[in-house]
Amino acid sequence: MKCHIIAEDSKVLAKENKILLMGTPNVGKSVFFSALTNVHVISSNYTGTTVSYMEGTYQVGETQYTLIDVPGTYSLAATSVAEEVAIRFMCSNPVAVLFVLNAADLEGSIKLALEVMEYNIPIVFALNLMDVSERKGFAINVKLLEQELGAPVIPTIAVKGKGLDEITKTFAQLLGGERPALSERSCSSCSGCAGCGVTAGNDGLEYWERARQIVRKVVSRTDAQPNFLDRLGDALLRPWPGLPLALLILLVSLGIVVGGGKALRAVLLLPLVNQGIVPFFERVITPLNLPPVLHNILIGNYGVLRISFEWILALVMPYVLLFQVQFALLEDSGVLPRIAVMFDSLMRKLGVQGGSLIHIFLGFGCAVPAIIGTRTATTHKERLMVTAMVCFAIPCISQTGALISLLSAYSVGLLLATALTGAVIFVTVALVLGKFLKGNVDPLILEVPNLLIPEPRAYFKKLWVRIKQFLVEAEGPMLIAVFIAAIIAETGILAGLAELLKPVVSGWLGLPEGAVMSLILGIIRREMSVAPLLSLNLNPLQMYVGAVVSLLYLPCLSVFGIIAKEFNARTAVVITVCTTFTALLVGGLMNHLVLFVQSIF
Repeated sequence: MKCHIIAEDSKVLAKENKILLMGTPNVGKSVFFSALTNVHVISSNYTGTTVSYMEGTYQVGETQYTLIDVPGTYSLAATSVAEEVAIRFMCSNPVAVLFVLNAADLEGSIKLALEVMEYNIPIVFALNLMDVSERKGFAINVKLLEQELGAPVIPTIAVKGKGLDEITKTFAQLLGGERPALSERSCSSCSGCAGCGVTAGNDGLEYWERARQIVRKVVSRTDAQPNFLDRLGDALLRPWPGLPLALLILLVSLGIVVGGGKALRAVLLLPLVNQGIVPFFERVITPLNLPPVLHNILIGNYGVLRISFEWILALVMPYVLLFQVQFALLEDSGVLPRIAVMFDSLMRKLGVQGGSLIHIFLGFGCAVPAIIGTRTATTHKERLMVTAMVCFAIPCISQTGALISLLSAYSVGLLLATALTGAVIFVTVALVLGKFLKGNVDPLILEVPNLLIPEPRAYFKKLWVRIKQFLVEAEGPMLIAVFIAAIIAETGILAGLAELLKPVVSGWLGLPEGAVMSLILGIIRREMSVAPLLSLNLNPLQMYVGAVVSLLYLPCLSVFGIIAKEFNARTAVVITVCTTFTALLVGGLMNHLVLFVQSIF
């Protein structure tokens, strides 16, 4: 196999002692990487999670190697970004490859393995998902598979740590000059592999044919019957009962986040903040007799030591925590891609694939990873559409939690009205962009993983990493927003800005002048546009208008930055201007429309 290294190769390609971790999507490569390198990598159960590579140190005997988690692909035909990256790594002189085979779908894995073997690089195969394969009634002759592939094959269940030590021992033999004992390789009917030097045709049909031949030899059926999870997984792929089940799962998940978040906030966090934390700081700060301005900045109505706990801990955290619990469960169980398949026809009417629903769900957690995830979209048009849809009408979980707390204190009707307004804007943005943006949207091609119960250790590791990421990436900007709020409230800046923006805030939107704080803080973090409304004693109409403006308001600074990076600065500016204009326009129209209706009746 000839390799052509392009000039843009990064430093990692020039590293020596590289071992590549390769395989098809959804086969558990990230679990291997995390276990072998002790680097915590988020592994997800749907296609496209690993877009870029990860690297870590892998100790084999006395030698340290760099283990590279190469993007999961279905081929090495260089027809996608992931395949191009994989080929670059294959051409960078790695010392070995750890190839993860999918025991539950062996044919596709072997087809890719045959392509990888053409590069004549020492290889060890991990036959993963053995438990799923047995559950489905497949028995695999591992020794015969070794003979067919001419390389070591180690049965593994990565999420349970089974087989990982054997992989390291095999690499120690392979890279230490010892060749692991194998049966003589069979090359009968071979249409293209590294061992005999035969090159497969460009269309890949020979690879598929050879893969089918191997599977027929090494795989046999047992009398195992599909269990409940298998039957449920199949049901979720059919319109009936799949669609009602998908809706039920989403409603239950939403109910757990909303109901559980409210309960956690009311029973634990609010009493902790109002009766414990804030009074403690009041007792500490008050005797110091600080200047009034400094005292108010620390512990006044907008004091840092007051609202940082009221807004961040009591308002945002319970919903963020429960959302991550639910989202990680839907990911690792394999439910999300099934929901994407179920809603593909509906999403296609909006101009995008059903698979984009996964990125939209991710946007409810945070828009930044949702926008990064659109790299897996097959066309630029779809990627831009999904990004805009997320920015216009999908609130992050912090903002969602704040809106729930804000609106549910008034009525469920206000919460539903705000959600309906956001849904209308979401659909409108999709239809408008679908009509005016040039390009096509390809059909949905999505590998649906097995439905399974997440392994607890891997699940809680993922959950902890995501919560830690939120604490690191979001808490800092939120604290900055709280500090800015205290400064502008206690130094008189707020009054000046309120007077300047009075025609918009009070005249058009019908909100009190203090609501200008929401527009200022929303630039830093979207949920911070909601929090200041809590203390303004708004009437139901004002509360609805404020919630709508917050929901549709401009992306926060981190989202602006990622749009500029993933697309360009012009796109980021256009989306920011359009979302801000839409928020103010829709908020004002709703205000005046309701007032007009009230005047009639």
